[in-house]
Amino acid sequence: MEGIDVNAVKEAVKRRKARSESIFGLEYLRFSDDFKDIPRGTVLFQDAVIWGYPHIGRLFVLEKGLKEQFKGEFWVEEKVDGYNVRIAKVGDRVLAFSRGGYLCPFTTDRLPEFINLDLFEKHPDLVLCCEVAGPENPYIEESPPYVKEDIQFFLFDIMEKNTGRFLPQEEKFSLAEEFSLPTVRVFGKFTAKDVHKIKEILLDLDREGCEGIVIKEDQGKRAKYITSSANLSDIKVTAKNMLQLPPEYYTNRILRIVLFMEEEGIEKNAHLYEELGKAFIDGLFQALDQFKKEHKVSRTFRCKFREKDNAIALMDLLNRTSKHIQVIQRDLRKEGDYWILEFDKVFLNMTGLFGHLLSGGLVFD
Repeated sequence: MEGIDVNAVKEAVKRRKARSESIFGLEYLRFSDDFKDIPRGTVLFQDAVIWGYPHIGRLFVLEKGLKEQFKGEFWVEEKVDGYNVRIAKVGDRVLAFSRGGYLCPFTTDRLPEFINLDLFEKHPDLVLCCEVAGPENPYIEESPPYVKEDIQFFLFDIMEKNTGRFLPQEEKFSLAEEFSLPTVRVFGKFTAKDVHKIKEILLDLDREGCEGIVIKEDQGKRAKYITSSANLSDIKVTAKNMLQLPPEYYTNRILRIVLFMEEEGIEKNAHLYEELGKAFIDGLFQALDQFKKEHKVSRTFRCKFREKDNAIALMDLLNRTSKHIQVIQRDLRKEGDYWILEFDKVFLNMTGLFGHLLSGGLVFD
């Protein structure tokens, strides 16, 4: 198969790092873990490889990090708070794949509303890398402050099938303009000497409640840097599901908040301490109140589809892939041109702990 080591693929299958998937009558191989030089989320069809999106390192200290990691010019773009998808033409269909390599029925269903599919007629060997963000998505609770309803797509990279090579930024911009593709905000080209300009951008993003930035060379190194407000938001929205996350999820975010404020010269005050405490405590109180009323800890999701079968396929996917979470459908109904799907994600660990504790159970430290 072009673009990938066949022997490595065979070994990955043997070691269960790559697994067969079947959906919509399509059979493909999905890398569930990184294996050798093949990243997690890589998707293999008989005649094409859609490479997984590479891991991007995180800077904790911006000024020193830029000097250490980037020797020449680089681009600065907004890091949009959503979920990562790769969009590609497979056979005669244009499909969307999640970061983990699953074919996403929801994103695929909504593609024609946001992406000019004529691009794939002219360039069938390209893969669009997009962030999908908004309050009515089936995966994450957070969304950017400027997406008030439903979802939006934001292009941030274009890669080639089989090679996994990213197109240079200027070529990406040209294609985005030609096909009217929605993109993330691009703040410009900089060097490490422009750190004060970049800090101003970050302060604006922090005030807006946005996630942060991605720093990228055309064909080289990439890094991300997250705002204080985004780290605080992460803590708030995950408190209900705290038991499912490792302790370093929270310690890392607290460290990022402190380092961001230190570097940006943001004053420490009582409001910060209050907000950080509330981020943890409010979520737990909400979880406790919900358990007392409903005997479960959960979040409700709502999203809309053009086709009913895609909503059913999403529920099947979520039920197959969710660990320590029970997915329960609440409603699937037709409203105008859309099918509206509502479902709960029940956090089994937190539900079980409250059930045990409130019934008088013991916990041994």
